[in-house]
Amino acid sequence: MIVRLSTLRSVCLVAFLGTVVDVPVIRAETANGPAKVVVSKGKHVSLEYTLKLNEKEVVESNVGKEPMTYVHGAEEIVPGLEKALEGMSVGEQKHIAVKPADAYGEVDQKAIQEVKKALVPEHAWKVGAELEARGPEGQSLFPHVTEVKEDSVVLDFNHPLAGKTLYFDVKILEIRAEAKTK
Repeated sequence: MIVRLSTLRSVCLVAFLGTVVDVPVIRAETANGPAKVVVSKGKHVSLEYTLKLNEKEVVESNVGKEPMTYVHGAEEIVPGLEKALEGMSVGEQKHIAVKPADAYGEVDQKAIQEVKKALVPEHAWKVGAELEARGPEGQSLFPHVTEVKEDSVVLDFNHPLAGKTLYFDVKILEIRAEAKTK
């Protein structure tokens, strides 16, 4: 239901009726037609996405599952994706390529360290094993084993997607001014 709001009296009447009668959705209109709600700073955005590497290898997808919701501009998602979503509207779909610099960064060689095997649990002495560690300031770190040598293990503290271009297929499902309360 679209109601054209032309005067303050109409706004008050519609607001009153909305509390008394079950009115589905009221959208403000401008002289050029319905006002378009778009992804912008502070909006709560729900979307479905598929993340791929090399445009083929699916890393993650929530299609057909619970939508991902974030606050636009709050730096809750990778910067390149957030920038590409700016201005999209509900129902809009987009294919987005995010370069490493705008995602998880380039691979930092200083974040790859060789440590003595004795410092790593024996069950993790295999390539691909993931560990949890604490940084010098108590922050959680999640290195993964990239090489196992005779007396040492090589740990990579880079994010697993560092140095990779990320390809997202997204669809905006909902845009709200504030979070839903349950």
